[in-house]
Amino acid sequence: MMIDRLFEPQLIEALMDSPAVALLGPRQVGKTTLAHRLSKKTFEKDIVYLDLELDSDLAKLNDAEGYLKRFENHLVIIDEAQRAPELFRVLRGLIDIRKRKGEKAAQFLLLGSASRDLLQHTSESLAGRIRFLELTPFSVEEVEYTKGVKSNLERLWSRGGYPDSYLARSDDASWEWRINFISTYLERDIPLMGPNVPATRMKRFWTMLAHVHGQQLNFSNLGKSLETSHTTIRNYLDLLTDFYMVRQVPPWSGNTKKRLVKAPKVYIRDSGLLHTLLNVPDVESLLGHPILGASWEGFAIENILSRLSSKWRYSYYRTSAQAELDLVLEGPRNQTIAIEIKRSISPKITKGYHFACEDLNATQKIVIHAGEESFPMNGGIEAMSIKTFLSKLNA
Repeated sequence: MMIDRLFEPQLIEALMDSPAVALLGPRQVGKTTLAHRLSKKTFEKDIVYLDLELDSDLAKLNDAEGYLKRFENHLVIIDEAQRAPELFRVLRGLIDIRKRKGEKAAQFLLLGSASRDLLQHTSESLAGRIRFLELTPFSVEEVEYTKGVKSNLERLWSRGGYPDSYLARSDDASWEWRINFISTYLERDIPLMGPNVPATRMKRFWTMLAHVHGQQLNFSNLGKSLETSHTTIRNYLDLLTDFYMVRQVPPWSGNTKKRLVKAPKVYIRDSGLLHTLLNVPDVESLLGHPILGASWEGFAIENILSRLSSKWRYSYYRTSAQAELDLVLEGPRNQTIAIEIKRSISPKITKGYHFACEDLNATQKIVIHAGEESFPMNGGIEAMSIKTFLSKLNA
């Protein structure tokens, strides 16, 4: 069974507008599949594909300039581009040569399993010539109407959005895929790009983050538990963030006289990986687990932020007096959306939410719940499902 990616038109548009596009995201999220769906008909040029995990393809770039010059008026797709960071300097020269010959767009598509920050040379070598896009695991919008699958939302929340996990023939098969995925990241991918951290140590840290999913991070406490420094904990966290495994939601930092909490909130980005790290194998186990509320909160937040335009800023809000918002979205037209996320289908709002809305002069007050219906609540609050909120946000 295949799911059409909502992202495909965005990728095509970016290639039409830019000579180089970097499509980034974690491994096994579907970047290669999406790239192979691009056709000669769309761009009116032939397509060449290189996978730098193959020694044979990597060897072709020993003389990258000489090899790539052979493919004028081609779209060259380079998979796992982070394995050849020296390549980007060469691409700059080739793009400029092609531009002088009148070829402006759809020259190079770079696929990478590490963040823009880890692809260190791109921002310097290809400044003004490259556009960065991120492909995430399946979203609520992508799976909600998939034919032949029941309870899509619950399945997506439990298994996570990685295609092979979500589409697995059974919960057990999905579980085994996620176990192997985590092991591969720890034993191969992180050592390839990051510091020399023992896999067992990084697994322990990753699991500790799962236990504080949705909470403000206390670097000192984590450092004591791992018998390492505050700085090392920060480096480990940034590394998992760069590999799209963890999302850090910053605290709101606008002007206020209130005493604000300043530590980031940390979420395991994929709910299926969260449940695997916590040994929660299925929906029934999840419904009785203490992580239930935090898991649903992270699931909703990840779906929102992965679909959020770059014109928006996001944060969370909490004061020392416990005025709190799970998510604050600040838009390009002075919108401030105050969001509370509840697993219950009959959510109850605390005084802290109302105080926080007053502090920020919220223009919209939203409660996202686990049901399907939308309904008004006291104080000008709108309650709705995650699917309904995403459709309104995109509109």
